[in-house]
Amino acid sequence: MGEKRKVALTVNGKRYEEEVEVRVTLADFIRHQLGLTGTHLGCEHGVCGACTILFDDRSARSCLMLAVQADGHDILTVEGIAPSADELHPLQQAFHEHHGLQCGFCTPGILTTLIEFLRDNPDPTEQEVRIAISGNLCRCTGYQNIVTATLDAAKRLRTQPPQSA
Repeated sequence: MGEKRKVALTVNGKRYEEEVEVRVTLADFIRHQLGLTGTHLGCEHGVCGACTILFDDRSARSCLMLAVQADGHDILTVEGIAPSADELHPLQQAFHEHHGLQCGFCTPGILTTLIEFLRDNPDPTEQEVRIAISGNLCRCTGYQNIVTATLDAAKRLRTQPPQSA
């Protein structure tokens, strides 16, 4: 058993205080200690994008970070994207409608990447979407349906009434 440290972080709006071995990656911590298995591990070298999360609202490869580095930070995983258990995020709905996934392994990382992208670029071109997801590897779809779904989601998000605080 290795050295442990206490971390306090917020994941999908919920505060956690946990003991973690200092050598555990953030991806393994999220999956194994928090039980949020939507964050996938593909290459474990930061290349495939399957482990992408939002770390303080910016995309990050959770396989390249240690859990202790997340102390005091906010994390959003794919489980936290939907506004409620009964409602999909417009991006998730568009993926469903446009068949933006096949096996689904890469989908959580692509969705979290695109959440940040669409927040920063609400009216993207097809080429901009392709560039945004260029760090996320998908072996099944050929990307066209992902791009189509993203463009549709962008339109939905632009025409959505503002959320009340």
